Amino acid sequence: MRHLRRLRTFLGRLIRDVARKVEGDPDRKAAFAHTLARARRIHGQRPGDADKLYAFHAPEVECIARGKARARYEFGVKTSVAVTNARQPGGQFVLGAQTLPGAPYDGHSLAAQIDQVARLTGRTVQRAYVDRGYRGHGVVREGLQVVLSHTRGILSPTIRREMRRRNAIEPVLGHMKTDGLLERNHLHGPDGDAVNAILCAVGHNCRLLLAWFRRLLAYLITAAPSIVAEFLRAIAAIRQPRPTRQILAA
Repeated sequence: MRHLRRLRTFLGRLIRDVARKVEGDPDRKAAFAHTLARARRIHGQRPGDADKLYAFHAPEVECIARGKARARYEFGVKTSVAVTNARQPGGQFVLGAQTLPGAPYDGHSLAAQIDQVARLTGRTVQRAYVDRGYRGHGVVREGLQVVLSHTRGILSPTIRREMRRRNAIEPVLGHMKTDGLLERNHLHGPDGDAVNAILCAVGHNCRLLLAWFRRLLAYLITAAPSIVAEFLRAIAAIRQPRPTRQILAA
C-alpha cells in the first residue's frame, strides 16, 4: 500500500501541473479535458469502489473474478464460446463466440449464445452441456435440454457420454488464447473486443481445416500416387494453352 500511495502522490502532482499549465489556453484546456478527467478518476478511486477504471486507454476493461488459485482475477471482457460436442474428423470446431460486456452472470448469457449458434448454423440446438456456473439460467425452450456438469441421476447413456465430452472445450479455449491471440486484444473499443472474439473463432476453425487438408494431401501422396499423378496430368492439360483460331472474313 505504501507504493500505491506513492504512485497516487505522483499522479496528483502531474494532474495539478498539467491543469495549471493549460489554464490560460482554451484550446489546450479543451484538448486535455478528456485526459485529465480520466486521470482524476484514477486518482480518486479506492480499492473498494465500484465501476473502477482499470486501463487508461481502454475504459471498457473489467475485472473478472475466476476463483482459481493460479489466477484469481483477469482483466478484460468476458467471452462466451460454443463448440461442437461430438469430435468431428477435423477436430473440435467453434460454432459461436461473443463478448459479454458488463461481466454478467453466466446463466444470463446462455440464451443469447444458443440463439447465435442457431442463427449461424441454421439448426436448432437440442442439447447444451454447460458447467455449474450456469445454474439458474432459466432457459426453457421447446426441444432444448440444458445439462449441467456433474449432474447425478442421469440414466440416458447418450447424455452421460456427451456430458463427459464437455471438458473438451478447455483445450479449445487454450488454443484460442495462445494460437489465436484471444488472450491479448489489439483492437480498440467494445466493437474491437467483439470483432476479436469472432476472428479468433474463425482462425481456430481455419487452422483445423488446414490441418485436415494437410493430412488428406499426405494420404493422397503416400497411399494413392496414381491418383495424384492423374490429378496433376489433368491440371497440366487444363493449363496448356489452346491453339488460337483465326477467323477470316470473306
